Amino acid sequence: MSEERTEGERLAELAKRRGFFFGASGAYGGAAGFYTFGPQGATLKSNVEEAWRDRFTVQEGNFEIEAPTIMPEPVFEASGHLDGFDDMLVECPDCGESHRADHLIEDATDIEDAETLPIAEVEDLLVDHDVRCPNCGGRLAGEPVDDFNLMFETNIGPGSSTPGYLRPETAQGIFVEFPRIKEYARNSLPFGATQIGRAYRNEISPRKSIVRTREFTQAELEQFVDPERDEPDLDAVADVEVTLYPATEQEADDGEYVETTVGEAVDDGTVGDPWIGYFLGIAQEWYEHVGVDTDRFRFRQHLAGERAHYAADCWDAESEVDGDWIEIAGFAYRGDYDLSKHSEYSDDEFTIFRQFDEPKTVERAVVDPDMSVLGPEFGGEAADVQSALEELADRDPDAFEGETVTVTVGGETKTVDTDVANFRIEEQTVSGEHITPHVIEPSFGVDRTVYTLLAHAYRQDEVDGEERTYLSLSPAVAPTDVGVFPLVSNVPDLVDRAEEIVGELRAAGLDVAYDDSGSIGRRYRRQDEVGTPFCVTVDRDGLEGAGPDTATIRERDTARQVRVPVDSLVTELQAVERGEKAFDELVEAYELVAPGTDA
Repeated sequence: MSEERTEGERLAELAKRRGFFFGASGAYGGAAGFYTFGPQGATLKSNVEEAWRDRFTVQEGNFEIEAPTIMPEPVFEASGHLDGFDDMLVECPDCGESHRADHLIEDATDIEDAETLPIAEVEDLLVDHDVRCPNCGGRLAGEPVDDFNLMFETNIGPGSSTPGYLRPETAQGIFVEFPRIKEYARNSLPFGATQIGRAYRNEISPRKSIVRTREFTQAELEQFVDPERDEPDLDAVADVEVTLYPATEQEADDGEYVETTVGEAVDDGTVGDPWIGYFLGIAQEWYEHVGVDTDRFRFRQHLAGERAHYAADCWDAESEVDGDWIEIAGFAYRGDYDLSKHSEYSDDEFTIFRQFDEPKTVERAVVDPDMSVLGPEFGGEAADVQSALEELADRDPDAFEGETVTVTVGGETKTVDTDVANFRIEEQTVSGEHITPHVIEPSFGVDRTVYTLLAHAYRQDEVDGEERTYLSLSPAVAPTDVGVFPLVSNVPDLVDRAEEIVGELRAAGLDVAYDDSGSIGRRYRRQDEVGTPFCVTVDRDGLEGAGPDTATIRERDTARQVRVPVDSLVTELQAVERGEKAFDELVEAYELVAPGTDA
């Protein structure tokens, strides 16, 4: 077996040859950062999405929505993406190629998170380490490093009167629809909304195949909670074992991973919020279910410099591929930042009414402006001035202590006599209050998960003296459930029976590949290489015996085969596919076919 190629190179070759993924638009020279998922990859990706939907939407009792991928500019002005969604760009003076400066620093030094560094420090590091252009070898020392906004801009409708952007994350589609979604939740917290869909980022330097691309798929959950009342069912995941890499360990000279359980991590404060702990536990179990190698998997806490300004805490799920750690999911406590921002910029309500256990008497600041004064003074803006005064009284009653009070309307300052505003404090009996929910966000990269699964499933061994490459994919996500073959393709009885079995298995909901081309060993190898967990072969012994017709079921990883009655194929294959029965149980229950008949 060749060890010359890296893990990534072997995976890229297999992915292209077997139809998992390949660079898009190759007939026209391609475009960096865009990939087409082939027949195997599209199905694998779809299965990953469906597994995620089952666990994070269905089992959690959440809502799923599908929002547009293009949204108007004000959405991203409110969210902060227009001003703060940047990467560090440096351009080679010799060839004109643009690069992410922080990536170049990470490649040239031992620094792991250069994106957290100030631009000035990155510029100094380019000089100190004489960093050169990966494309032509030109010197980048002394070249300016600039912020580059990653969003794709477009126009909505003819002309340029309505600017818009391709969404850089699916989350904003959920946040802006909160006023409607909360109605479906009967205005009751907690509840979650999920979305699986495309997102777009104009990456400076796409790399590592489908790991860093310009178009990708996210699966995100926005969990809306009352921070004072709502707690997760932590007992459900308290015993889940996790590998954590806290910020304190990353910053220590001798820092190590923390092997613990979710319950212990929350109790001792390693994970600061129970909701984050809850979703780490669910994610750990889900990643194991779909086939991530847990020996190459960890949860890493964001350092203070890389954490988003709105996030109280954030952890990444990371997988190891080719010696590098890849972020495949993020778990952030976003507080009330998103809903508060959209409430500030939009004309809708982004709050939930919290009912008190008993009515309360409270003091409220109120204004009752004299419109006979405001009307003549401010004309058509009088109503807006009134609204601004009411909002100010609720937000900052002390502003009314002077002789005049100022508010901003339409970007202009308006001054009103306090007497005209008729400010006062009243006692009111209220049954509840409006609160802005907090948000906990588990965000999964689907493409990166697919890449991880393929890398972690890649195996090489020998079967019957022949080198074999296979993908040990979990049946939960494998593109094909079962391969079905007649042992030879020129015997009508074998072909007819195999085709009947294909129809029965497909009718039972299994994804089946039929293959009668080439030797049986080659057909097995083809299915092994795309990760098909089981193959069924129809042979003469199975049809010519005295008893009922039989066929063999072959397990991919061990190449063991058992002879099973055809009438039992659907039941037995469904059981092992779903994990309800181990293949060892079939070996115990049925005749094991002698080794050496695989090829």
